[in-house]
Amino acid sequence: MKILPSATLLSVAALAFGLPSAAQAEDGQLYGLLRSRDLTPFGFLRLDMRPAHAVSIEPGTWALETQVDYQNTWALSPDVEEYLTARESAGRRDLTAADVQAIQDLPGENYLLDLELALLDVTFHYKISNIWTAYIIASGVSYQGGFLDSTIESFHDSFGFSSFGRPAVSRNQVNLVYDLKSTRYSTLGTPTDGGLLDPTLGVRYTGWSMPGNWHLATEVAIKVPVAGRRTLLSTGHTDYGVQVSLQRRGQHHAFYLDGAAVYYDGSTEISPQDAQIIPTLIFGYERMLTANTNVNLQGYISPSVYSHDDTDLEELLGQKYQVSLGMRHRMQNFLVTFGVTENLQNINNTPDIGFQLGLAWVPLRSLPRK
Repeated sequence: MKILPSATLLSVAALAFGLPSAAQAEDGQLYGLLRSRDLTPFGFLRLDMRPAHAVSIEPGTWALETQVDYQNTWALSPDVEEYLTARESAGRRDLTAADVQAIQDLPGENYLLDLELALLDVTFHYKISNIWTAYIIASGVSYQGGFLDSTIESFHDSFGFSSFGRPAVSRNQVNLVYDLKSTRYSTLGTPTDGGLLDPTLGVRYTGWSMPGNWHLATEVAIKVPVAGRRTLLSTGHTDYGVQVSLQRRGQHHAFYLDGAAVYYDGSTEISPQDAQIIPTLIFGYERMLTANTNVNLQGYISPSVYSHDDTDLEELLGQKYQVSLGMRHRMQNFLVTFGVTENLQNINNTPDIGFQLGLAWVPLRSLPRK
C-alpha cells in the first residue's frame, strides 16, 4: 500500500463499530452511504452515479447538499518507478523535458501521474411526490500540486514502505506523462487549473413495495456537456446511468448495496477511451453511535475504462477497489460528513488517498423516525 494500509483503516473501523451503544437515542437517524464519487484520474470525467442516501424529504420540499472531495495521486508504471528510484540519491528536482524523453524511451508502455485534485459538488434535491425526487449536481474541480506529498512520504518512512520513486521528484508538483499504446501525451504542470465540470441531472423513484425493513430505490441520471469538450474538464460527450439501491435498515444500523451501470461515451483527449458500459458495485454498513453521530464503512468496485486497444499494462486494465470510512454528525437540520478513502490491490489505478467533507441542509421534519 502506498498510504494508509488496509489493516490500519480496518482497525480504526473495528474500534468505531465496537463502541458501546448505550449512548444511542431513539431519535437517531440513518443517512445511507457516503455520497462521494470515484476520483480516479483515469476516467474521472465520466458520469459516476453517487451512492443513494437513506433520507426522505417531504413532497414539495427541497434539500441542499455540498461536498468537497480531495485526493492525492502518485501512479506510475514499474519501469518509471525503477527509473526514478535509481536517481533518488541525486536528490529532488523538477522533471525536465529530458526526463520525459527518457521515460518515453523506456521499453514498452509507461506512465506517470503526479497531482492532487479538489472537487466541489453542490446538489439540489426536490421532492416531486411521495415516490419521485429530482436532483441536479453542479461540480467544479481544481488541479494542483497540493500539499500532501510530504505527509505521505513521512508515513512511508515511518512504517518502512517503499518510496515508489517519490523522493526523486520535487514535491507538490503536477506531472502527467502518458506513453501508452493509444496515446503519447506529457505535460510538466497542468494544462488547466480547473473549472466547472458537466452538470448531472437525475430522477429517483422509491415507490417499490418491499417486505419488512427492506427498501429499494432506483434512479436514472445524465451528464450533459453544456460547454463542449474542454481539457481535463469535459469529454464533450453525453453519458447516461441507471442505479438500483437496496437498503436494509434496522433500529440502530443498516446494510446497503448499490449497483449501477453507466453508458460512458468515451473520450478523445489526453488518454483516449472507447465508448462502453461501466458497471459499479458499492456495499456498505452504517451504525448509529449516538443520537446525532453515525459511522460508515463501505467498499467500491468498478472496472477500468481501458481495454487492450488502449494499453496492455495490467494495473491500468485491472479492477478498481477502494474502501471508505466516514462519520456523520447532525446539528439540528444540518448534516456534516467526514470520510477518508484508500485504494486497494491495484494501487496504481486509483488515488493514494482521498478525503471528503460534506455539509447538507435537510428539514428535520422530513427525516424518518425510528
